[in-house]
Formats: sequence, C-alpha cells, structure tokens
Amino acid sequence: MRAVILEVLEWLASDECHDNDDAHLIAGLGRRLRSAGLPVDRLALHLRTLHPEILGRTVAWSPNEPVQVMDRENGLDLSTDFVGSPVRHVMQTLEHLSIRTDKPSSQRWTYLDVYKGRELVELMIVPLANVDGPVSAAAFCTKRPDGFTRNERESIERIVPALRNVCELRTLRKFDLTLLDTYTGKATAQRILAGQIRRGQVESLEAALLICDLRGFTEIANRLPGGKVLELLDSYFDRVVPAITEGGGEIVKFMGDAVLAFFQRDVAADSCRAAMQAAQTALGNLGRPPASHGPMNAGIALHYGEMSYGSIGSGRRLDFTVIGPDVNLISRIQTVCAATGEPLLVSQRFAELLRADDLVSVGHYSVKGFQEPVHLYAQTRPQGQA
Repeated sequence: MRAVILEVLEWLASDECHDNDDAHLIAGLGRRLRSAGLPVDRLALHLRTLHPEILGRTVAWSPNEPVQVMDRENGLDLSTDFVGSPVRHVMQTLEHLSIRTDKPSSQRWTYLDVYKGRELVELMIVPLANVDGPVSAAAFCTKRPDGFTRNERESIERIVPALRNVCELRTLRKFDLTLLDTYTGKATAQRILAGQIRRGQVESLEAALLICDLRGFTEIANRLPGGKVLELLDSYFDRVVPAITEGGGEIVKFMGDAVLAFFQRDVAADSCRAAMQAAQTALGNLGRPPASHGPMNAGIALHYGEMSYGSIGSGRRLDFTVIGPDVNLISRIQTVCAATGEPLLVSQRFAELLRADDLVSVGHYSVKGFQEPVHLYAQTRPQGQA
C-alpha cells in the first residue's frame, strides 16, 4: 500500500491535480484511495471561504455517484445541524476526530446532509488548517463493519498535509477572485490579476455610461438613525445592482446613494441597448415595495462616450476609476434628472445610437462645466402614468 500512497501524494502535487476543479479533485482522489485499497465509501471536503454571501463549499464523493457540490450560505454556522456536527468541532479545535456510528457516544452528533442515510460506520474527520484564514476540513468515511484499520488511518494521515496544501492554494485563489470581484468588479479584477496595477496605467475605451441616484436620500439620512439608513441603502442597491450586473454592466463606484457603471460591447448600439435594459429593470425593481420599505424613486442618466479607465491615487493606496469629459457629462445629466423629476434621461449621442421609438426630446439644458446646452431625451410613458 505504501507505494500506492506515494503515487497519491505525487498526484496531489502534480499540475493535473492543481488544474482540476473541485469536483474533479475529489473524484480523482477518491478513486485513487480506493485503488490503494482504502475502503473509502464517502469522501467530503468542507472548504471555508471569504465571501459576502457564501460561508463555504461542501464537495462530496462516493463510488459510482455524481459528485455533489453545495455552496453553503452565510448563516449555516448558526444552524443546529452545523453547530452540533463533528465537522464544526474539528474546525474549531483543529483535532482529528474518528467517530464510530455504532457507539452510543456518537448519538450526540447531528450529521450534516452529506452523511445522512448512508449506513456509514466510521467517519475520520481531519482539519485542513491554512497558514492564515478560516479552517477547512476533510472527512474519510467507510461502511465496512470494522471501520478503518490502524494502518489505513495512518495511510490517510500521510496524505492529509498534501491535501491541505492543495485545498489551501485553491482556497486562496478563490479568496483573491472573490474579494476582487466583490470590491472592484469583474473587469477591474481581471485587470488587477493581469498585473495592470501601476498608478497612471490607463486605457481609453468607449462605452455606455449609467448613473442611478436615489431621490430624497439627504432628507432620509438626516431623519433616520444610521442603522436604518444603511438598511435602506442595502435594499436600494439590492434592486439596482442585479439589474446592472445581470445585464453585463461593470459597476465602477458606489458614491453614497449613487451607482456609476458602464456597458461595453463590440457594437456601440448594443452597449446602449444593454444599458437601457438595465435602467428599465432597475426602475421597475425600485417601484416594487419590499417587506420593510415602500417604493423608492430614483433618477437614471445614460450617455455613450469615451473615458479613461485605470488606476489613480498615491503611493500604496490606489483606486480604479473612470475619468473624462463624458464621465463629467453623465454626472451633470443626472443633476437634470433630479431637477426635473424625470426618472430617466439620455444624451443625444445615446439616443442616436439606440434609435428607440419611445425616446422623445425634452429640450436643451445648460449644465455646469459645459459651454453648450445639452440636448436630452426621455422615454414616453403610457397615458395616465406619472
């Protein structure tokens, strides 16, 4: 068995293993452990993560079954199943734990869904402790009436450090991607990972720009306690942000109660169509009252133009942003939304590219910083709609 275990260790260190996704990793390991003579009937990885919505991922394998991959939402760590589980115990204590389900003492554990109803006799659960960050765990389970032998447990323990290293690398990689996507957006995250992080390293691009601003926010912020204001903002962003991201938009900034985003396609008109669809979806979402808040009013400005996109700042504190006259212009168009009460205004350039039948001129407006008045368009609304 020793020679086969060495082959498993070599595989865990190989490029093939590191290139695998979670499902192929656990399936490859499970098959190799079985080939080594280990009676593994259930193999599970409980991988912790840093994610605003996901506590961790469970990946479970059994012979001749599809691999189960389950993302666990935040809040699972407070549920009865997880709190009372041996997995939670191992993560907290960093101790190896071997459980015989045929002993009365095992009844105090509540097993997670990946182990229930599988007639498992012994669960060998080990911590996968990273150098820093949350602790993960792996479970090796057997149905054999006698459980694992001493030599089999020692063989499993031999591969644990290599498995921990594999899981740590992929967990850290997911940390990077998740945190970058969460706090900078997908396009910016790709630029950072590609090494485009030097100050002043910018590119010029053309895109449809969108700004959405919540109406009456200053009055609300002055009237409500801070916690309620943040709750309101979260509810507002929950209605606006999905409309943008699901439409392929890239959010550049949250500016208090405003969102700045851009949409870039190969064809300019397609960029405008995506931005318009996102704006209409966002306004529709804002008009529907959720459980704790009534309908919200917002103004959305749309424009198509050129911008400089890149990293600015000082020293080691940098930020990705967009700048340029067209970015300034859409900000000014947003002020016209607020002044006129129009829920949606678009620039002449945007209207010409979109060529939508329901866009009508609402006149020329003088805006700060621009010598010439800007020609703006609004959507016609059904008769009787405010």
